This record gives sequence, C-alpha cells and structure tokens, in this order.
Amino acid sequence: MKSGKKRINKIILLSNLIDMENPQSVIGEVKITISMEIPDFDFRSLNRVYFDILRVFRGEFPGYRKCNTDYHDLKHTTDTFLSMARLIHGYLVNEEQLSEEHINLGLISALMHDTGYIQTSEDSSGTGAKYTREHISRSIIFMENYFTNNNFSKDDFKFCKNCISCTGININFDETGFSSHQEEVIGKMLGTSDLLSQMSARNYLEKLLFLYYEFREGNILGYESELDLLNKTIAFYNLTKERFARDFENLNKYMLYHFKERWDIDKDLYNEGIEKNIEYLKYILDKHKKDYQNHLRRSNISEKLQQKRLNLKV
Repeated sequence: MKSGKKRINKIILLSNLIDMENPQSVIGEVKITISMEIPDFDFRSLNRVYFDILRVFRGEFPGYRKCNTDYHDLKHTTDTFLSMARLIHGYLVNEEQLSEEHINLGLISALMHDTGYIQTSEDSSGTGAKYTREHISRSIIFMENYFTNNNFSKDDFKFCKNCISCTGININFDETGFSSHQEEVIGKMLGTSDLLSQMSARNYLEKLLFLYYEFREGNILGYESELDLLNKTIAFYNLTKERFARDFENLNKYMLYHFKERWDIDKDLYNEGIEKNIEYLKYILDKHKKDYQNHLRRSNISEKLQQKRLNLKV
C-alpha cells in the first residue's frame, strides 16, 4: 500500500472516513491525499490561504462579517475543498497529468469560490444570500484583492478566476479563457466538486430548506415554498447528471480511483451519497409531503428553521 492508504472495515459513508466537521481534519486529509501522488508537494501557500478563509467565514478577517448563509456556509467550502483534492488525486492515480502549480491554484480556487456570500463590515442589511445572483463575481473580486495583498501573480488570478467561473450554472467553456486543456480540466474539476460536495452531504436535504430562504432573499424566482424547492430538486438532480457528462467531461468518474487507492474501497462514495439522498427525497415526496420536516431531522434544524420562518414572516 502507498503511504496514507487505509482499509475501512465498517459501514462506509463519506462521513465515516474523517471528521468533515473539523477543519483541521479536512486540511490534514487534503495533505495526505495529494502527498500520496506528489510526496514533496509544497503546501505552504495553500495552508496560509486555507486558514485565512476559515477566518473569513468566522468573521475574523479584517473588513468582513461572519458568514450568515446557512446553505453556502463554511462546511460547504471545506467539503468542496476536500472533494476537489480527492478528484485531483483520482485523476493523478489514473496517470493523467496535472502540474503542481495548477493543483495548488485549483485547490485555492475551491476555497475562494463562495466568498462572494460574505458581507463586508459596512454591510449590515439582510444576509449574504442577497448576493446569490452575483456571488461568483463577488468571489472573484474578493480573490483579486486577496491575491494582490499576498503576492500572487496576475496569471495566478486569471487562472483562478476562470476556475471559479466554472461553478456557474450557465458557464460557456468557449468563453472562459483557459490557456490549455489541463487548465480547463482543473476548472471543470471545481465545477464538479462543488456539485458533488453539496449533493452528497448527509444533511443535504435539510439544508435545502435553508437554500429556499437564500433564494428568496436573493430574488431567485421559481420556488414558491420549501416544499416546492424539494420537489424541483429531482429535476436539478437530473440536470446535474447531464452537466457531469455534457459540461464536465465526466470527471467525477475519477473518484473511483481515489477511493480505491486511498481507502481500498471499490465505490464512489460521493455518487452513492447523492443517490441515497435522492432516493430518500423521493420517498418523502411520495409518502410525507404534508409532514416533510418531521422526516428531515439531521443537524438539529427545527429551531433554527422556525426562527428563519418567523424572521421572514412566512
């Protein structure tokens, strides 16, 4: 076995592998995962950005408020970061080529991709959800300021800007401006990882109830209620499968190589998590539409959700 490889002998879920609620565990796993293929990878820049992004989301970074969006939160960012590292690892295990520079910048892009939801210190109205429509452009602005203050090059910024753009639902890859196919692969990995991480999460269905309120504040039309969003998630799931094939070169297939090499598991646990979530969602919509919240109890959401409803006078 390569260094870092483990065998799992219990019920296999993503959440069994490491403590994904603990940011220290996440960065540790990312370092192990990348080092399995690149033992001398230089993590100094990535490590600095990682802990700065933690500070941003926690409200400890100068000029910014604490993250107050319940769906696009710190956990989603660290989940996407970890998913990105795993996908990169699987790609390398399959003997595909990526430069260390591109890997580093791709992982940094994952950390930066939802900073656009964070409000500045002077912005005290509502929550960051009001920026849903423009959160990608705001993330890019945040990243540009950060890069300028931390000695990243203009080429670094251009590449990471293109990567973050790949998380947009209407991305046109003919217009992204990647200078090589390898760069474009990293961008598509980020678009893939963003979707895999959120839809495979054990509390994905619970968090969708909060996503409804983010959409409502962000003036995203087409969702009349929490239940309506749950109903339309089935169509979103089908669209996502199409996007993996049409837009993202089926890069999600490389997760299989990661789980085999790192954990000796012959499964893609991200896909398995998504399928379980959608299967349970279909069950709720079929059998429990009138009392759906009684069947969405993970993450102790009831009290927090009730407060959200009261605040918005639902």
